[in-house]
Amino acid sequence: MSKRPSGSSGAEKRPETRGAPAKKPARGTGPTQRQLRVAEEIRHVLAGIFTRREFRDPDLAAADITVSEVRLSPDLKHATAFISRLGRADVDALLPALKRAAPWLRSQVAHALPLRYAPALSFQPDHALDYAMKINRLMQRPEVARDLTDED
Repeated sequence: MSKRPSGSSGAEKRPETRGAPAKKPARGTGPTQRQLRVAEEIRHVLAGIFTRREFRDPDLAAADITVSEVRLSPDLKHATAFISRLGRADVDALLPALKRAAPWLRSQVAHALPLRYAPALSFQPDHALDYAMKINRLMQRPEVARDLTDED
């Protein structure tokens, strides 16, 4: 019979995985599937609220607001909603009213979605459509159109 050193059970030691910190995503990688899915659900809830115009604030009650995108932090506790106004470019004027309504909107999101934490909402203007229209106007200019034709 061979003697084992004291404290050794004979079984191989396995690396402990329970309680180990989760790997953080590397910087520069995109959002996870969960972030994308929850962000889209939040966008739907906010779009429904803006469509129904359930606001006491007169600045928001009369505004046609479109939520184009919602981005979530990796811990799902902070959401940024990108908004625009239909047919108008004065979305910046609505930001103070949206900041005042953010706690109420957060509670509406909390009631609509089964999340552990309701994310804190912040709003940013979405200027992507304005930028696309600017690029389109540039592409239609005669000197650019001339350079784009294939004359070779």
